Amino acid sequence: MAISKIQSAHLALILCNIVWACDYPFYNLILGKYISPLAMISASLVVAALWSLIPLIWEKPERVEPNDRIKIFGAAVLIGITRKLCMMFGLSLTSPIDGSIISTTTPLIVLIISVAVGFEHLTKSKTLGLLLGMAGAVTIIITSNSNSHEQSSMMGNILILSSACISAAYMVWFKKLVTKYRITTLLRWIYCLSAIIMLPIGAHDIVTTNFSAMDTNILLATLFVLIVPTYIPNLLLNYALKFVMPTISSIYSYLQPIVAISLAVAMGLDRLHFDMILFALMIFVGVWLVIRGDKLAGS
Repeated sequence: MAISKIQSAHLALILCNIVWACDYPFYNLILGKYISPLAMISASLVVAALWSLIPLIWEKPERVEPNDRIKIFGAAVLIGITRKLCMMFGLSLTSPIDGSIISTTTPLIVLIISVAVGFEHLTKSKTLGLLLGMAGAVTIIITSNSNSHEQSSMMGNILILSSACISAAYMVWFKKLVTKYRITTLLRWIYCLSAIIMLPIGAHDIVTTNFSAMDTNILLATLFVLIVPTYIPNLLLNYALKFVMPTISSIYSYLQPIVAISLAVAMGLDRLHFDMILFALMIFVGVWLVIRGDKLAGS
């Protein structure tokens, strides 16, 4: 039985968030140890740009209006470069568990931006959820230098939070652009522009990377984060944004800590502490209150 566009959008969101969840332990394994964040960012953007050219084999180039080209350039700087800079440098400084939990603040930040631009209105339930969820995230950041979080740093966690803010801004501000053009067209512009900007900056780090120091597992992890997490999950996310609201798409980010924590613990990269579970629950309950506020408003 054929699935509807809405169902396929939700399936796309599940898949892209599972892929992104794998970023946390794999990036933590290699960044700053075998390859620099600048080298990984530049190389992954070049790979994403090459991925984005493949659809030209079966589809004609789509004309983009001059005014929209400025917006797409902004998207390239925002989601293609700035978000990756925050994410890569953040994951090189913090633990995969803390990073994945902090990233779950994205739905709350989407709500803040949506309220600020007039897309949504605050209710008592949403306000309480927002305060509770953000309190959980801030507490993780504040306690990141404690003995129980020896693998984390405050700067790393702040960078991960900044990455979540950028993702939320993209989901809200670029939804109209996503519905106007083909997804492949937008991503081709975004990643080709991003690669052109970043390659000269990271070229030195790429050529000076000591690949001989990598064993088979490290090399496979490097190839995975180089080839898979940039273009493919963003293709799925942008497809989903055509059919669902940003607040709905952002909620699926709660799959990420479940997958990331399981992988990190299984790989021996991190340990799960009671306070992490408590802070994660604060964020989860906060988002549940936000969702409940949406249902009550619509009833």
